[in-house]
Amino acid sequence: MGKLVRLELYNFKTYRGKHVLPFGDSYFTSIIGPNGSGKSNSMDAISFVLGIKSASLRSRELRELVYRGRIISTSKTAVDEAHGDQNGDQDGEAQEDGDSQQGDPKTAWVEAVFEDDADNIHRWRRTITTAGQSEYRINGRVVTARAYNEALEEQSILVKARAFLIPQGEVEEVAKKPPKDITYMLEQISGSLEKKADYERLKAESDAAAEDNSQFLQSKRHINAEIKEYTTLEAEAKAYERKVAERDDAAVTHIMWKLYHHQQAIEKARDNISRHAEELKEHRRGVQKYHDRLQDATKEEAKVKRNIAKTNNDVNAKTKEIEDAQNDLVPIEEKIRLTEQELKKLEARIASLTKERDAKQQDLGRFDKNLSQLDKAEKQWEAQRRAAAGQPGQELSPEDEQEYNRLRSQVSKQTYADQAEVSRLEREIGTEREHARNLQQKIDGLRATVERFEQEIAQLQERQSELKTTLKEKKTTRATKRQDLNKLESDRNRNKAQSDELNQELTKVLRELGSAEMGRHETNRERAMREHVSKMKRTFGASVYGRYKDLIKPKQKKYETAIGTLLGWHMDAVLVDTDKTARDCVQFLKEGKLGQMSFLPLDSLTVQSANQNLKGMHEGMRLGIDCIDYPPHLERAISSACGDSVICDNLKLAQHMCFERKIGVKAVTLDGSVISKGNTMTGGTMQGSNQKQQFGDAELEALRQNVQKIQSKLANVARADAFDRDIDELQVELNDLDDQTRRLEDEIKTIERNISSKQKELTHDKNILRQEQPKLNDVTQRLQDREEHLKEKADAVHQVEDAVFAAFCQRLGYANIREYDSQQGSAQQEASQKRLEFRKQRTSLDFVRNNILREIGSIDSRIEAAQTKLDRDQTALETLNAQREELQNSIDELQAELETLQEKVAALEKDKAEKTQAVKDARNKLDKRNEKVRHIQADVQQQEIEIKNRASERYSLLKKCRLEEIKIPLTSDSVPLNSLPMTDAVRQQDEDAMDVDEPDETQAEIDDYGVEPDFEKLDDELREEIDDILAKEDNDDDKIQAEAAAALKKAEDQLTDRIASLDVEINKANPNMKATEKLAAAREKMTQIDDDFKTAKRKAENAKAAFEAVKDERMELFMKAYQHIRENIKPVYRELTSSSQFPLGGQAYLDLEDSSEPYLAGIKYNAMPPLKRYRDMEHLSGGERTIAALALLFAIHSYQPSPFFVLDEVDAALDNVNVSRVAKYVTSHARPGMQFIVISHKAGLFQESETLVGIMRDQAKMSSKAISLDLRKYPAAAAA
Repeated sequence: MGKLVRLELYNFKTYRGKHVLPFGDSYFTSIIGPNGSGKSNSMDAISFVLGIKSASLRSRELRELVYRGRIISTSKTAVDEAHGDQNGDQDGEAQEDGDSQQGDPKTAWVEAVFEDDADNIHRWRRTITTAGQSEYRINGRVVTARAYNEALEEQSILVKARAFLIPQGEVEEVAKKPPKDITYMLEQISGSLEKKADYERLKAESDAAAEDNSQFLQSKRHINAEIKEYTTLEAEAKAYERKVAERDDAAVTHIMWKLYHHQQAIEKARDNISRHAEELKEHRRGVQKYHDRLQDATKEEAKVKRNIAKTNNDVNAKTKEIEDAQNDLVPIEEKIRLTEQELKKLEARIASLTKERDAKQQDLGRFDKNLSQLDKAEKQWEAQRRAAAGQPGQELSPEDEQEYNRLRSQVSKQTYADQAEVSRLEREIGTEREHARNLQQKIDGLRATVERFEQEIAQLQERQSELKTTLKEKKTTRATKRQDLNKLESDRNRNKAQSDELNQELTKVLRELGSAEMGRHETNRERAMREHVSKMKRTFGASVYGRYKDLIKPKQKKYETAIGTLLGWHMDAVLVDTDKTARDCVQFLKEGKLGQMSFLPLDSLTVQSANQNLKGMHEGMRLGIDCIDYPPHLERAISSACGDSVICDNLKLAQHMCFERKIGVKAVTLDGSVISKGNTMTGGTMQGSNQKQQFGDAELEALRQNVQKIQSKLANVARADAFDRDIDELQVELNDLDDQTRRLEDEIKTIERNISSKQKELTHDKNILRQEQPKLNDVTQRLQDREEHLKEKADAVHQVEDAVFAAFCQRLGYANIREYDSQQGSAQQEASQKRLEFRKQRTSLDFVRNNILREIGSIDSRIEAAQTKLDRDQTALETLNAQREELQNSIDELQAELETLQEKVAALEKDKAEKTQAVKDARNKLDKRNEKVRHIQADVQQQEIEIKNRASERYSLLKKCRLEEIKIPLTSDSVPLNSLPMTDAVRQQDEDAMDVDEPDETQAEIDDYGVEPDFEKLDDELREEIDDILAKEDNDDDKIQAEAAAALKKAEDQLTDRIASLDVEINKANPNMKATEKLAAAREKMTQIDDDFKTAKRKAENAKAAFEAVKDERMELFMKAYQHIRENIKPVYRELTSSSQFPLGGQAYLDLEDSSEPYLAGIKYNAMPPLKRYRDMEHLSGGERTIAALALLFAIHSYQPSPFFVLDEVDAALDNVNVSRVAKYVTSHARPGMQFIVISHKAGLFQESETLVGIMRDQAKMSSKAISLDLRKYPAAAAA
């Protein structure tokens, strides 16, 4: 982006003669010097050379920028001092005492030397004279102010925004801007302000079209109600059919779930029998031969099982690879879809831009023709003027001109004082007239604005009155229909309420009964554990603290589930003080045979401090330990249990923090889902504390009697649905009235806001009008006084002229010398005026033509950019298609490998069955020759009974499926279900069989009758849940066994509840099977009146689309700037406030008061320094506001960056710490494209710069003087 190489000043303010402020190749330059030396004048010089008006240069008039060596006194009036010069280009002169102005310069200029990225040098010079004339030059060539500004904009120097120039004392004002001023500033920066007029006009058109469309909507409403009613009835009929199908599927799922449970329980029992048989090997005295045979068979079986496990692992791995490949395929297909959509948009945009460019080229041809005609007219006029100038009597002889000049010099000597007074009065009268004309124009504009506001307010009030009347009518109608609806619903619900309430009560009581039966054992165990802990506390005193669950509590109720899941088994663990106490407690439990408990000694716990960087990382995430209230002396135990684990508000946030932010800790959600450090995710909750009710025998019997009582009441309650149709019609009408009422209320509120806004503006304009009128009267009176004084002085001069030029005028035939001057000067004046008119017309046409050329160039650039993006997207689309094909081929290959592995598993399973049979034979022979331990025999017998019972229940389920014709999925090798015998062979025992003490595994063999359910069709989660429950049932811990029983009951309740809820819905349904025919008739009737409505709707949609387009464009422009600044202000403020003690720094953010249409409301800017609570900006200290303002300015500057940034004493309110932070920020960001020029008194800031420019006062020459020092030449001193 380039940089500012140096600044050359000539007679500018306190700089007499020519001075150079070199910046060189430095990107961080500090301008230093004592007060009054002229440092801030360098800031004014930069602003001046960039074309900024005098009002922003600490001066009232441009002429004051020219060097003055002595004090001058001006005759400027109080009104002038109060208001200054409004346009900054027309300045008067000051009346000086004596010879104070002798020797002072008449001209001043400032030249900026700028080097762009291509190493091209640009010289921008602005010159000003004491007469108020201003001149602009680029590389020595005089240009207009507009061309000068355009040259600056080409180098990204946007003078209008001025976000890169921070004058002295203005930095704190930025932070104190009200929200709407910040919004207005962003609208100016983003360009959305230009869309405001179109936005308001199209919004009015859209609202009018929508109102017209609503009239047509009334005629359709009745038919739409019928269509909606019949559509609902048709949907109910279809929903009824779907519910029946879902109920049948749910019933099949329930049966398959129970069959799978029985199957796995049988397998588990068989495995337990095998395990017990191996435990009896130690009793193999004298039976080594049988033992060796059994061992060999077992090894063979184990080998086969290992092969099966290994192959299953390979199958799982291959399945995972297939899933990963399929997951990789999904984003590629989504990218292909998005890329294809983007290609269509780009093609449409290129076509639109091409059409726009053709139109611009036609406009260019028209302006070229106009320029040609203007040149021809100017040449014709010049020819005519030259012909007229050649006629006799039009010009004087050289002798007459010499005589005229001599006499004029004589008059000047005689009337020197009077002419000087006349000149002064003429200048003052010109200034006063201009001032009076400006005030009159301002007053006329204010009067017109006041009249316009009064008319607009009257129109808005009239519209508001109409809307309120309509709103009142709508509310009255709505209240009437609401009463009708309430009456109908009351009549309908009177018959239905009892049935619904009894059904809900019955469901609740049934669930309580099931929970009571399953949770009874767990409740007793929990009570026993509390008693054991109490006994240990009485025995060992304060050395036993208690269980985690009794010592802690969540800070908020919503954290209960998350904390229970986070702590897990710790919840039942007992905290003690030392290892010795823990061993004593274990011995106490053993001696009393009180069961098992976990003990955690406080002195030997391993504690890792929580990562404090996790705090504040996201507002929805917090450390687990921060969500728990606990005694302070147990902090070590809680820290050991919680570690770095965090609690997130939802699963989406937890996934974002673990998978995308990769925080590397365990994350638990409020509903109990867990993402471990290894990024494995599980669901469900841990039952942390006493969450189950306590039920005794009396309570259970009461629940059973309550079920019978409710069922008896349900048998006597009838249903009534006769009023549904009328209720639906009234509901449709009420919804429509609600929509109309809401729209009317929104419009009334909008009109009220508009009236309030316009009344404020009207009051403001009236106040200004009352203030400006007296000023105009004062100016008019002063103007009359000066004109009278001027006439007196002019008459005195005219008398002297008449006496001196009497002979000259008589000889040439003029009445007096003024007649001669008027005649001879008018011709030259007319010619100059004519040339000026031609120049203005040519300049105007050239300006418009150049704008069109720039627009054509811009359109060509946009077309080229769009075409480039189109080509790039097409290439990307081809690449994505190739990737998709490659992934699909890879999936096919993996699927083939998976099928091969599955075939291998089937073969190994068959081999396993053979090996298992061999193990059984060997074990039976060995068992006959061993005396089995009594409790092992009983356990084996129990397992055999379990197998038989499970087989019997399995047979009952299959028999039910056959009798009720329930189609369950069967494997391809299974026999049909109708081949199942009607008697269970497993119950028919051999009466001649010998009773033996040893467990006989052959007794547990059952017949499955060849019916093999296909459990692959059962959901994997259900199968895995059953496997987990069966695994927990074998655990010696009573708590885990109780959890398994509860989980089994819960799983079956979910399946049965699903079936029950579907049955209730099916029974409640009353479908109308003729709804489809009636719906077709209503739609045919609707077609007849739909054409008029479509026309009105199309008009409303077009108006709305036009409004939405302008709204979206305005929103896009505004939000693009807002999002950029909002995202950048956080790191900027954090960097400006961070330190070694507070590495995260403070927080600064922008908040929209209205996110839907932010440009209509304000933007709040808030900043919180480190360790400070939230406070309004005006309550911050001066230094804190300065830091906040700098953060906002740097963020705004990053949106439309300028090549250099000038700061004038922005560190005035900062202490040394904040000065060093600002210096650090400037140093770290000073680089090509970002040049900092800082004016400062603080050594902490300027000592970090690359170059110093010192400003001092040369008293001998009454001038400021600049010297420079390149600090990069002194690295040793800088390091010291």
